[in-house]
Amino acid sequence: MSETAARPTSTATGIADPGPLGLAGFAATTFVLSAVNAGLIPKAVEPVVLPLALFYGGLAQLLAGMWEFRKNNTFGATAFGTYGAFWLAFAFYVWQFSAKIPPADAATATGMFLLVFTIFTGYMMIASLRTNAVLIGVFVLLFLTFLFLTIGELGGAEGAGKIGGWLGLATAVVAWYGSFAVVANATFGRTLLPTGAIGKR
Repeated sequence: MSETAARPTSTATGIADPGPLGLAGFAATTFVLSAVNAGLIPKAVEPVVLPLALFYGGLAQLLAGMWEFRKNNTFGATAFGTYGAFWLAFAFYVWQFSAKIPPADAATATGMFLLVFTIFTGYMMIASLRTNAVLIGVFVLLFLTFLFLTIGELGGAEGAGKIGGWLGLATAVVAWYGSFAVVANATFGRTLLPTGAIGKR
C-alpha cells in the first residue's frame, strides 16, 4: 500500500518501489480466498490458498513492508508488514490450529481473528485518505470485506460472509490495478495509468 503509487520509481532512496510487489501479492491471495468465500468455487479447493498465503501474500508482502521502511514510508511499511503477517498467520491457523478448536467454537475463533484486522484496517483506511484514490478504494473495500466476514463468523450469518467474498474480489481488482499502475508508470517514465494522488509525503 505504497504512498508513492502515483509516482515513478525514485532513485533517491537507492531501491525500487516495493509497492507493486506488495499490492500484487495481496491482490492474488485475496482474490483466490474471496472466490471461495463468495461461493464461486467449491470450498474443497480452499487449501490452494495456503501456499499463496505463505509465499506471495505472506512472505513477499512482508518483504515489501520491510523495504518500505527503507524508503521511509511509514504507511506502506505498516500496511504491507501487517497484511503480510496476516496471511502468514492465516495460513498457519488453517494448517496447524483450526482443527484443534472445538467445532462449536470454530466460528468464534475465526471471527476474533478477523476482528483484530477489521479494527486495524479501519484506522488504516482513515490514514489512506492522504494517499491516492486507488489506495483509498483498496482500504474502503478491504475494511468492508473484513467487516462482513467478521459479522458472518461471529453472527453466524452465511449471507454476510458471501458479501464479504464479493467485496474481497473487488478489493483484489483495485489492488491489482494499483500494482499495474505503479509498474507501468515507472517503466514508461510517465503517468500512463492514473492513481489519483491526493496527499503529499
